Amino acid sequence: MATGIKAPYGTWQSPITADAILQGSKPIAELLVDPIANKIYHVESRPAEAGRSVLVETETARELVGKEWNVRTGVHEYGGGAAIVYNGIAYFSHYGDGRVYTVDVKAEGATPEAVTPDSKSLHRFADFDVHPKNSELVVAIMEDHTDDPNGEAPSKVVNTLCIIDTTSKSVSSLVSGADFYSNARFSPDGTRLVWVQWFHPDMPWEGSELRHADIVVTEGKVSLSNVLTIAGVPSQISVAFPSWINNDTILFTSDQSGYQNLHKYAGGQDTPVFLEPIAQDFSQPAWVLGWSPYVPVDDIGRTILCTAWKDGKNIIYLVDIQSRAAPKLIEAPFVAIDVIRAVSTGSHQAVFSSPKVDGDSAIILCTLPSSFEPEDIKFTVVGPAQKKGLSGNFPDGIVSVPRPLSIGPQDALVHVVYYPPTNPAYSGSSIPDELPPCAVSIHGGPTALETQGLNWKKQYFTSRGWAWLDINYGGSSGYGRQYIQRLAGKWGIVDTEDSIKAVDILSKAPYSLLDAKRTAIRGGSAGGYTALAALSISSNPAAFAAGTSSYGISDVAKLAEFTHKFESHYMTRLIGATPEENPQLYKERSPIYHADNITSPLLILQGEIDRVVPKEQAEQMRDIILEKGGVVEYKLYEGEGHGWRQDKNIKDALERELDFYERQFKLK
Repeated sequence: MATGIKAPYGTWQSPITADAILQGSKPIAELLVDPIANKIYHVESRPAEAGRSVLVETETARELVGKEWNVRTGVHEYGGGAAIVYNGIAYFSHYGDGRVYTVDVKAEGATPEAVTPDSKSLHRFADFDVHPKNSELVVAIMEDHTDDPNGEAPSKVVNTLCIIDTTSKSVSSLVSGADFYSNARFSPDGTRLVWVQWFHPDMPWEGSELRHADIVVTEGKVSLSNVLTIAGVPSQISVAFPSWINNDTILFTSDQSGYQNLHKYAGGQDTPVFLEPIAQDFSQPAWVLGWSPYVPVDDIGRTILCTAWKDGKNIIYLVDIQSRAAPKLIEAPFVAIDVIRAVSTGSHQAVFSSPKVDGDSAIILCTLPSSFEPEDIKFTVVGPAQKKGLSGNFPDGIVSVPRPLSIGPQDALVHVVYYPPTNPAYSGSSIPDELPPCAVSIHGGPTALETQGLNWKKQYFTSRGWAWLDINYGGSSGYGRQYIQRLAGKWGIVDTEDSIKAVDILSKAPYSLLDAKRTAIRGGSAGGYTALAALSISSNPAAFAAGTSSYGISDVAKLAEFTHKFESHYMTRLIGATPEENPQLYKERSPIYHADNITSPLLILQGEIDRVVPKEQAEQMRDIILEKGGVVEYKLYEGEGHGWRQDKNIKDALERELDFYERQFKLK
C-alpha cells in the first residue's frame, strides 16, 4: 500500500539534482580490446574537464594520456573510432591538432609520439586497423579539409582510406573515389582488406557497398588488386560493420531482407546467416565510427555473440553461423549496446558496455561456457559504472522504469516509451483525477532511436512528478528499413504528426497517462527541428503548451548549404528534393519561415561554435518570435558546438529547461 504524501504532479521535491547527475560523470565513449594482450581499454568523456576524452586501462582505471590530450576525432563531424590498442601500443587521434599519435600503454607516464605530419588541423583520422604482419602499418580513414579550411565548402572535403606508416611517420593514399569510407579491416593473415564505402546522396544506412581486395606489401608500401564489390547496392541495400571471422569468412549486416540481418561472405558468395529472415535489426545506423554489433567467441569463428533490436531495446543472441539455425536468446538486463569486442576467443570471452533500465552503464565481461549454452553465460562488471555509485545515493524506488508502447492504427504504428512519475516519497497527486505534465522528447538523427537505458536526466523530471515520453516516430531506426523510409520526403510531417498523435492517444482512455494541455515538446539537433516544426508547421501548432529547441534546425535550406560533408546531401532524401530543385518546398518545411505561427512559449539553447546548426539560425528564430510578440527565451553557450560537453553547461541547460516549464505551467 502506498504510504507517501500526495502533492500536485510536477511539484514533487526530488533528491535528483543536476549536480548529483554530473558528480563523477565519465560517460563511456568507446570500448577497446588489445587482441594480442587480451586487455580491455575504454575512452571516457570528461564533462568536468571541458569535455575532453581520455584513454583508460579499464581494469586499473589508469589514464594512459595526460590532461593535455583529447582522444577524439572529427571525421564525419560526429567522430568515433578515435583509438585502437594493439600489442601494447595505443594509436589515437588527438582532437587538438587532428594528428595520430602512438603511446606505449605498458609504460607509466609514457609521452605520446606523433606519427602523422602536422597538417595544421586540416587532416583528420579515424577508424584504425593495424596490419597483423607489419604492425607499423595502420589503415585509417583520412578526411582532408585542405580546400575547405573554414568549413564553408563541404563539397571540397576529400575522404580516402590511407595507410599510416608509423615508422617513417608518413601517410599514403590507399583507396579513393567514393564520398565516404568506414570499417577498413585486414584479414587475419594480412593478405586482404574489406571496407564499406558510399556516395552522395546516400547516408550509409540508405545504400552502401562492401568491397574486398587483395593486399601486397612491398618495402613498406601497400597496394591493392582484384577489387570487388561483394555486397550492397547504392540507394537500395545498406551493408555495415564488416569483420573477418576467420581467414575465409567475412561477417557483416545487410538490410536486403528489409531488416539489418547478419550475412557472411565465403567462397565468393554472399549468404544470409539465417535460413529465414528475422524481422529485427542486428545493427543500427552508423552515425559514428568504431561500433561493432557482434564478435566471434570461439577460435574457428563459428559461434557469434551479437545484439539485435526488439521493442526498442537491445537483446543478446548466440548464433551458429554455419548451421543457419535461428539465434539463441540470452536472457540479460542490458538494453543499449553499441559495441561488443572479443577479449579471448579461446576463453570464450567478450566485453561490452551498456546500461540497464534501472542501472548506470558499466563495462561487462561476458564469459561463455565451452558448451555455449545460453543459460550458463556469466556477466561480470569489470569497469566502473558511468556515474560511480550515483544510484546508491538515491532512495530505492526512485527510478521510473520505461514502458514501451506501440500505438495507433496497425498500418501506421508509432513506437513510444513512457516513463511515469515516480518518487517513493509520494503516492500520487493531491488533486483528484489530475494527470501529470509531460516532457515529450524527440531524438536526434532523425534516423536514430531513443533507447531505454537509465538516463538520469529523464529521472530528474519523473522524480518531480512529471511524465516523460520518448517518441520513436516514423523514420526512427530499430524497426526495419520500411519504418525508416516512412520519413523519406516527409521530414517535418511524419515526425511531427506522430508526436501529436502519440500525445493525443496517451492522454485519453484507456491510457490516460498524461495531461495533453501541459505537454512540452523538446529535442536536440534533428529533435530540435521536430520540436520547432511541431510548434510552427504541423497540423496543430498549439498541440504542445511549450517547447525547447537545443541546437535545433530552423532552416533546412541553410542546413543543406552549410552543414558538414557527411550530412550535406541528407536533406535530399528527407525533404524529397534538393534546394535548387524545389526551393519552395524547403521554405514550407523550415520553421524559420513560419515562426509567426508559434504561440507556445519556446526556449532555445544554442552552442556558440556549432558547425552543424550555426548560432545565426537560432538567433534569427528568436528575433522573429520576439517581433511577433511571442514568448521566447534564448541561451548561448560559449565554447560549445553541436551538443553540450562541459559540465557547467550540461547543468545549466537541464535546470534552465525545467525552470522554463515550471514557470509556463505555473508549477511554482
